[in-house]
Amino acid sequence: MQYRFDVQGMTCGHCERAVRQALVQVDPNAQVQIDRAQGRVDVTSDAPQDTLARAIAEEGYQVAAAA
Repeated sequence: MQYRFDVQGMTCGHCERAVRQALVQVDPNAQVQIDRAQGRVDVTSDAPQDTLARAIAEEGYQVAAAA
């Protein structure tokens, strides 16, 4: 499944790595694309959307599924 999340609070490369790592911990096969400037994270994963969103939020970022 493909998911798009709006993520607030990513300000640097460290933030991107933290989000990517959190998602890959949930699904090691996840494909993650991050656009920090747009605050967007695109994920291709078999994990449920709410599980992925929770992983991002647990890193300290505000996250919402994009419409």
